[in-house]
Amino acid sequence: MALDLKRFARMLTACALITLFFLPSEGFAQSHVVNPADLQKEMVKSSEARQHNLQAVQKFLSSPAAEKTLKSAKMDPVQVKNAVSSLSDEDLAEMATRADKAQADFAAGRLSDRDLIWIVVAIAALILIIVAVH
Repeated sequence: MALDLKRFARMLTACALITLFFLPSEGFAQSHVVNPADLQKEMVKSSEARQHNLQAVQKFLSSPAAEKTLKSAKMDPVQVKNAVSSLSDEDLAEMATRADKAQADFAAGRLSDRDLIWIVVAIAALILIIVAVH
């Protein structure tokens, strides 16, 4: 009886090993949740969005009116522009949205020069505060 049990255990082990070695290994390989090509596309898209936002804020702060406003508010325009690049993606996107809206409203005549001055100072102050906190 003990001999039959040993023989059965050996046969079962042999069958398990044979099955394991002859099954395709792809079935056991882990599949990635995210396709590497999709991940690469998302990284490129994120990088392009950041670059677009960076350019939007830099353009807004580089306008003659903005530079004049920053100087009159005793802010260094170069320091503010340099601080923009160290913003997080989310903060940069928010600043770009505000800058684009301010420019569009000013061009459409919905903002006065005084309003634009306040917006420039507020955006610059926010940028410097966010960078200082991080």
